[in-house]
Amino acid sequence: VDNATAVGFLRYKGIQPFSPPHLTATPPINATAVTAAFAGCLRSLNSPNYPAAVPQTVDHSLLFAIGVGINPCPTCVNGTKTVADINNVSFVLPIVALLQAHYFKLQGIFTDDFPANPPSPYNYTGNPPANLQTTNGTKVYRLGFNETVEVVLQGTSLITPESHPIHLHERNTMSVPTAGWTAIRFRADNPGKTM
Repeated sequence: VDNATAVGFLRYKGIQPFSPPHLTATPPINATAVTAAFAGCLRSLNSPNYPAAVPQTVDHSLLFAIGVGINPCPTCVNGTKTVADINNVSFVLPIVALLQAHYFKLQGIFTDDFPANPPSPYNYTGNPPANLQTTNGTKVYRLGFNETVEVVLQGTSLITPESHPIHLHERNTMSVPTAGWTAIRFRADNPGKTM
């Protein structure tokens, strides 16, 4: 795995040239103490003006195992390719935007059978299961307006260790560490296609 860090600059026509900024050295990939110190400094905005109203009860309790799987590929080396997956489902890009398909009630664009938990539980941080092949689909998990949700995002290291950034629609971005997890609770009061 190539762990090199690269930087790129876009220069538009008609814009004055600039001196590239001074780049700082990033810590080594195994700098656990640096990571722990950084994570320990993170705090919510929780204040009287912006209270962090974390739901105390949940309507949906979800476990999403995030990782990399293998799918058949007749034209690829060894006849397989690696794919990203959540709960053993590798996302297939639809021909129509999901929100557009929902709004216009278009059929056949997506299914609402995304699993709330991994279909076959395994040791998410240990030895990988024997079968790493995923299913493919454009699947959603439906939430009703104002329902409360708890999602545990479990990072795995099945094929290669990596950290996964996750963005919750109009909310925040968090990182799911390799072989670690992140738990979030939220109220589904922001309509749209999320995560």
